[in-house]
Amino acid sequence: MTDAQPSATSLIERHKALGARLVDFAGWEMPVQYAGILEEHRAVRQNAGLFDVSHMGELWVEGPEAATALDHALVSHPSRMEPDRAQYSMICDEDGGIIDDLIVYRLGEQRFLVVANAGNTGTVAAEVKERVGRFDAALDDASARTSLLALQGPRSLDIIASLSDVDLGALRYSSITEADVAGIPAHVARTGYTGEDGFEIFVPWAAGPDLWDALMASGSPLGLAPVGLGARDTLRLEAGMPLYGNELDRETNPYEAGLGRVVKLDKAGGFVGRHALAAASETPLKKQLCGLRVTGRGIARHGYPVYLPGATEATGVVTSGTQSPTLGVPIAMAYVQPDAGPTGTALEIDVRNNRVAAEVVPLPFYKKEA
Repeated sequence: MTDAQPSATSLIERHKALGARLVDFAGWEMPVQYAGILEEHRAVRQNAGLFDVSHMGELWVEGPEAATALDHALVSHPSRMEPDRAQYSMICDEDGGIIDDLIVYRLGEQRFLVVANAGNTGTVAAEVKERVGRFDAALDDASARTSLLALQGPRSLDIIASLSDVDLGALRYSSITEADVAGIPAHVARTGYTGEDGFEIFVPWAAGPDLWDALMASGSPLGLAPVGLGARDTLRLEAGMPLYGNELDRETNPYEAGLGRVVKLDKAGGFVGRHALAAASETPLKKQLCGLRVTGRGIARHGYPVYLPGATEATGVVTSGTQSPTLGVPIAMAYVQPDAGPTGTALEIDVRNNRVAAEVVPLPFYKKEA
């Protein structure tokens, strides 16, 4: 079952009332910022931020063979998941290229929720539907019927706890549960895309505005701020989290992205792309993803060439870059040739025809204190 995708989320009027700057993102009218990217970023790191991420895709896979079907469709091992847990995964093509990275939730022995990136939802839905078709399982694309809000930051639990009928403090990270939030039936996951503690809350489409209002009312005294896509990007970059279309695409396999741990080659029955990924696991990398700290003057941006000092031929390219609001220095992720990837390697980035010094550093750039 699939519903037509709307062009705006159920929260569009809330965004307009808050004065958000709206942009087209993957066919959706989405807020890129409200008060400003820097202020919103710091709100998430210091207190909490509320994101409308209803543009993401929600795909339910259910049936007696749902677990086996997803084992076949994805590179990870969903059948080994415990109920009410979450798993980072990917769907790859036969050649091992990444179609999308995903979060998989197991809601029961025969019931899974697969969350896809907004721009890839249609493609992923079609691929999963085809791949599970040989099994006793069915796909229901609920993306157009689901509002998804992300509450992220160290004060997140304080904000949501009083609104829920479930002890969400007992919910482990990478877990999901059913709960009422502000009287609204929801699936609440302790997951996120910022490097902070937080929750992602799935509710029926029409309930999105009421949930937003309740969370804002509860969180405003605690420093909660609405946050747009701009700060979402700087937060995920500091946390070393890949973005599809930047770090991940069909021309890249999980090993090149430093995500080979996600691929489970030992699954019984194999999976789509296994042959190519098995070969890739034993083949020297042609490129590898690394973190860069810019030590010269300039900010690296997507697409900027990366060089070894003095070289005339580029060794790689920047995939994402920004001035880190938390660290106060420019950071970037880039694909480089393996000889340029070891930590501590000195590199140069061509920033508007000017070579700027950089150094390879470990990912993530930022990790919250325990």
